[in-house]
Amino acid sequence: MKAPFSKYLDSLVPGLRRLIGILEQDYDYVSVLSTDSKGLIVRISQHSKSVGNKTMTTERGTVVRVYKDGLYSEYALDRFDPEDPESAAGEIRETLEAQAEVLRRCSAEVFETGKLSDEPLEFLVEKETGSLPEEADLSSLVEQLAGISDKGMSMSEYMLDCIANAQSTHICKLFMTKNRYLRQSYVYSEGNVAAILGRDGQNRIGYAGVSGLGGPELFEKLSEKLEYAVSSGVEMLDADRIVPGEYEIITTPEVSGLIAHEAFGHGVEMDMFVKGRALGAEYIDRQVGSGLVTMHEGALCAENVTSYAFDDEGTPAGDVTEIDGGILKTGICDALSALRLGVQPTGNGKRENFEHKVYTRMTNTIFDSGTDSLEDMIASVQHGYLLEGVQSGMEDPKHWGIQCIVQMGREIRDGKLTGKVVSPVIMTGYVPDLLGNITMVSTDRGVFGNGGCGKGHKEWVKVSDGGPYLKTVGRLG
Repeated sequence: MKAPFSKYLDSLVPGLRRLIGILEQDYDYVSVLSTDSKGLIVRISQHSKSVGNKTMTTERGTVVRVYKDGLYSEYALDRFDPEDPESAAGEIRETLEAQAEVLRRCSAEVFETGKLSDEPLEFLVEKETGSLPEEADLSSLVEQLAGISDKGMSMSEYMLDCIANAQSTHICKLFMTKNRYLRQSYVYSEGNVAAILGRDGQNRIGYAGVSGLGGPELFEKLSEKLEYAVSSGVEMLDADRIVPGEYEIITTPEVSGLIAHEAFGHGVEMDMFVKGRALGAEYIDRQVGSGLVTMHEGALCAENVTSYAFDDEGTPAGDVTEIDGGILKTGICDALSALRLGVQPTGNGKRENFEHKVYTRMTNTIFDSGTDSLEDMIASVQHGYLLEGVQSGMEDPKHWGIQCIVQMGREIRDGKLTGKVVSPVIMTGYVPDLLGNITMVSTDRGVFGNGGCGKGHKEWVKVSDGGPYLKTVGRLG
């Protein structure tokens, strides 16, 4: 079935057209983004049960952007009466004029920006889904997740708890200007299983998840992830601490995705170029990795939780080749940063919700596949580790440092897995060194969309990332 577009948003269209017409009497550019997104979230453990409808991306509201005299301003409305757009226009005008007066009085420096183009464009995208979260049988889903939790508890004597999480969101967005009328509707879902184990005073957590476009039917795959979550947790109970040093490493597709996200995600978000906060601006058309490294970014380069049709500024989604054969070709950009830099926007302008401003943000960030097999990659390692499972990561875009916390490392000696496991593993390094040392890339590839990404310590949005197995050299500790 196709995910149906919101009837509520359709009902706003005549009033929003009138609002745009009224505001255009005072402003040179006017756009509106209206959202209506519904969701479900269920969390089951041996000790608690939680059922709700508020996910990271559920929202309903409208944000208006206007432009005049080189300055953009925005105003968010949690309610809009399509029968009385005049009241909304008055409220917006009064507030924005007061803000402009404050800027004048404090002699604030204004970063003048050109006017956004408003070329005619109209489309409706309703993506395929098996079901809708707002129509889900919550009692059946609770029973399904409780069964997963109970089964997990029976799989090891060291189990302390088994948590099953599931959330699904039906996204509907409407973007309008004088000449643009864009609508999209899609459903994404994600779920995970966390096995918490304890022995001899130490605890470990085994984790596995699923994500993708589609409705609650995706949660049927969660039971397939249970065995790995429990078995990896058991292995980590016997894990040693790694001896810090530089090693040959092979990253699983999930860890490759973490590297992609941290190394050339935030580091090439071009709003950071405008502010002079990213070293990537100095490396366009320069070598930043080995010739085996090609990386794509965009809502169209993969299908997962953030594969939309247009971004929150009405820019159609794209597929950007950021790195081609080791050469950094470009970054990603929201519309206003693109104007300031004199480049084309890439469809990466995203808001946490309608009450938050737009930033350049990642969508799908993935390494391209290569020609090697995992077996040959392992056989080529003298002493190193196969890195597996993601915990967290961070980077310094201004100096291109990276830190990735990985769940475990499987030791490789003389081309064979020894069975020894180390955990946790912290991988650090300078991004061009890490990517420059890549010597093998596998033929397969995965894309993962569990969790979210913040801009600094805030502004959380959905992202996904991934890639193939990569062989490189890294500092582990």
